[in-house]
Amino acid sequence: MTFSTPHFTELREYAKTVVEVGILTFLIYQALRFVRGTRAAMVLAGLVITLVVTSTLAQMLGLEVIDWILTRLWALLALSLLIIFQPEIRRAFAELGRQQSRLHLGRGGKRNTDVVDTLVDATYYLASHRIGALIAIERTIGMRSYTETGTYINAPVSSKLLSTIFFPNTPLHDGGVIIRGDTLVAAGCIFPLTQNTEQNRSLGTRHRAGLGISEETDAVVIIASEESGAVSVAYKGHLIRGVERERLRRHLTNWLVKREMRQERGKLPLLGLDETAIDLEDDFGGEEGEE
Repeated sequence: MTFSTPHFTELREYAKTVVEVGILTFLIYQALRFVRGTRAAMVLAGLVITLVVTSTLAQMLGLEVIDWILTRLWALLALSLLIIFQPEIRRAFAELGRQQSRLHLGRGGKRNTDVVDTLVDATYYLASHRIGALIAIERTIGMRSYTETGTYINAPVSSKLLSTIFFPNTPLHDGGVIIRGDTLVAAGCIFPLTQNTEQNRSLGTRHRAGLGISEETDAVVIIASEESGAVSVAYKGHLIRGVERERLRRHLTNWLVKREMRQERGKLPLLGLDETAIDLEDDFGGEEGEE
C-alpha cells in the first residue's frame, strides 16, 4: 500500500502535532505535579489568574496600552518565574540529576534495618523525656552544604550518641543532625526555615526548620517536640504530627530499606510515582494531628 505525497505529508504533520502535544502535556503535568501542595502552586495560580483576567479585560474594553504592555512582558515574565520559583526549580533539577542512593541494601541491608531501629528508639526516648530533636536522613539529594554549617562527627549512628547531642545545654543540641547511611555525619547544622505561610502558625522553629530542609531536599526529617513530647515527620514539604512508634518504623523502613531493595532490582521508574511515593502520598494527604 502506497501513499501519495500530499497524503503522506499530511499524515506526517498530523503525527508530528500529536507528538508535540503529547510531550507538552507530559511536561506540564509533571511540572504541576511537582509544585502541587507547595508555595509555588499558589503563586503560579495567582499569576495565571491575574494575567488571564487582565488580558481579557484589555481586549474586551479596548485598552490598547495595557494590551501592548502585556504582549511585551513575556520575556520579563520568564525571568521573574526563574526568580520566584528558584527553590522549586533547584529541587527539580536536583531530583532529575540525582545519583543512586548511598543506602544500598546490597552493601548492608541488615545495617539499614539496624539504623531504623536505632532512630525509632532514640526518637521516642528523646520525646518521652521532653528533649527536642531534629534529625535529617539524607537520601538521594546530597546535603553537603548543610553539613558544613555544623560540626562534623562522622560516627556510627547510635541511640546514646543522639541522646547526648540533643541533651539540653550541650554545645550541639540547638541545631539539626544529618545522617548518611549508618553514619551521623554532622550535628548542630543550620537548616532553612520554611516560608510556607499555609502551615500552622503555631509551629515552632524546630518544626519550621524540618519543613524547610524537606522542601529543599528529599531528606526524611524526624522532629521531637520538647513542649509536648510528640514526634513529627517531614517529607518533601509535608508534615505529619503526632506519629506513633510503629508508624514511624513503617515509614523509615519504606524509605531506607524497601525502596533501596526495589532500586537494586531495577523496578523503580525514572519519572512518575513509585510504590513508596504512592504510600507516602496517601499518608501525607492532609492528616495532621495536634501536638
